[in-house]
Amino acid sequence: MMQLMKELAPLNRVICSDDYDKAIRYLTALMPFKVLEYSSENEHNGWVIPPRWNVKQARISRGGELVYDGMRHPLALIALSTGFRGKVSLEELRRHLHYDHRYDDAIPFHFRQQFRSWQRDWGFCVPKRLYDSLEAGEYEVLINTEESEGVLRMLELTHEGTAQESIIFGANLDHPGVANDGIAGVAVGIELFRRLCRKKHKLTYKLVLTQGIIGSQYYLGMQAKERRTHIMEGLFLEMLGTDTQLALQASRDGVSNIEYAVAQSIREKHLSCRTGPFESIIVNDEYIWEAYGIPMASLSRFPYPEYHSDRDRLEIIREERLMEAVEILEHAVGILDDSQLVRKKFDGTVCLSNPRYDLYVDPGQVAFGDIASTDRTRMRLLMDLIPTLTKPVTTRALAQRVGLSEDKACGYLRKWAQKGLLELH
Repeated sequence: MMQLMKELAPLNRVICSDDYDKAIRYLTALMPFKVLEYSSENEHNGWVIPPRWNVKQARISRGGELVYDGMRHPLALIALSTGFRGKVSLEELRRHLHYDHRYDDAIPFHFRQQFRSWQRDWGFCVPKRLYDSLEAGEYEVLINTEESEGVLRMLELTHEGTAQESIIFGANLDHPGVANDGIAGVAVGIELFRRLCRKKHKLTYKLVLTQGIIGSQYYLGMQAKERRTHIMEGLFLEMLGTDTQLALQASRDGVSNIEYAVAQSIREKHLSCRTGPFESIIVNDEYIWEAYGIPMASLSRFPYPEYHSDRDRLEIIREERLMEAVEILEHAVGILDDSQLVRKKFDGTVCLSNPRYDLYVDPGQVAFGDIASTDRTRMRLLMDLIPTLTKPVTTRALAQRVGLSEDKACGYLRKWAQKGLLELH
């Protein structure tokens, strides 16, 4: 994992660029990824694939002396900066300089032009200390970039299980020149799939490596709807290499199988982990997946101090933290394998008191002194939950949702299966 990060973190992995494609080639040599490609003519829901963009020269000078080298780091020139050559006043120059308001010596990540390629300008990201030190006068600016038609490329690795339903592990492959934001999740995902591919599993698992936001949108929006129906849910892997605390963010409804399994894995390993509802910890690709009806939780170590700056470099990554994340996820997959998969085989509701089924759980009649026990109340919750299922779910996740032991839940679910209302796999 550390070698992968050493190779990929320094690259200028702008959404469509030579360095991004270099990362694609590196990863396809490691694992049998499928490369998905979308050309710039594939505008989707207003999303536009930006041009292929590479930097040739970028600098600020004064009187022939170099003031700032825009090639010093991939973040030093704003992503998708337009080309520019000319002399500007200090006032004009400062309108094109961006600095990190948290630190005097850091370079921030200016990323929005990648998503608004129709509205671009030239500019640099500089340390605040440099910004404040600039003196009045005339400056020479040179930005030489090369642009061509953009092609959006992403990677998909599939490990087939005995069931066609799949769980996605997602991570971002872009984010120029930084380590924890994106590439740490990629490294964890690849090591996880190295391990998963050694064994047979019940569910199908996919590792999807995309550009932030726009990549997930094209991955989901451009594939056939019937193919998406086999995706049960997913977990985004984000910023997992630092010594900051683990954070498990729930999917929008907070009831996906994978988030229950990851939470159980973390508990069983006695690890410290912060938890929170959807979008309370981080806002990334998760909302794109949820818009397509696919629950997407996330596992991260966010926040961390170096986020979105050139301080996010290999030196802050801890191999033991990456390994810890891999082991959590591998154990979570094992938890899913140990549980049966429930598929609903009916629509609407069923008259469960009908002798043909005899599955009704009487909640009790308080007026007549019949007060249900805790277990009977929870079994009633399970009875009412089953007709609302829209996707396959594990028996363990169902049991946890209603507060029953898995054995008791399975006993009741087997009765439904015997009546032809459910399928247990």
